[in-house]
Amino acid sequence: MSEELLRQHKIIWEQKLILRALYTEWYQEIVAQLAPGKSLELGGGSGNLKEFAPNVVSTDIVPLPWLDAVVDAQDLPFADQSFDNIVLFDVLHHIENVSLFFNEALRVLRPGGRVAMMEPYVSFASWPIYHFLHPEPVNFNQNPLDWVEPSPDRQPFDANQAFATILFEREYDSFQKQYPQFIKQYHRRMSYFAYPLSGGFNQPSLLPMNLLKPVLTLEKTLSFMSRFLAFRILVVLEKKVERVNLRN
Repeated sequence: MSEELLRQHKIIWEQKLILRALYTEWYQEIVAQLAPGKSLELGGGSGNLKEFAPNVVSTDIVPLPWLDAVVDAQDLPFADQSFDNIVLFDVLHHIENVSLFFNEALRVLRPGGRVAMMEPYVSFASWPIYHFLHPEPVNFNQNPLDWVEPSPDRQPFDANQAFATILFEREYDSFQKQYPQFIKQYHRRMSYFAYPLSGGFNQPSLLPMNLLKPVLTLEKTLSFMSRFLAFRILVVLEKKVERVNLRN
């Protein structure tokens, strides 16, 4: 994302109440899944995670005054085992070589550390919206873990919104085979009506604030329909703690 766009997002975050209300619920759910200790936020954008969690290093690919560092998720400039958590909010599907990120995550996380990822989820309901009304493509023919030759022409918005659905549902066995050091600790599909009606950061909201709580309550009662209705997915992976056998 460009610096100008991230500045616009910060203004929208501060002014659009329904967006803040939705994201507040999501950030609180993410924080509840984190391990105690120091967290790294990748693709921090507006730097929102700092409002909900202490001891966060917030980063993005462009310098901004409220962020702590400029960082590429594929080549993290941090020492081995220097973080207890890595948080990505709408970031994974933008990474050119996803395997490079997971390799780096294993390196910089301490044993028992966690990777929390909020991502688009491609369901029966969300596919038409993501496919026809969103600028980022949905491509189920791409294996997110396949090596992609880095392109000098790649833009920050280049993405594949299907990445999380492929990695953590359709092809999760393949992910486990390549990354047995990660254990999936949390997996929830969410956001059926309120999020698309809110308009996100780019469109005006079609949902009045006084209807937000009833709509969220309805979503909870329909949780059994998440595979068909969800627009988002939250996945949390934990780095295995290697056990040492002590012999007398």
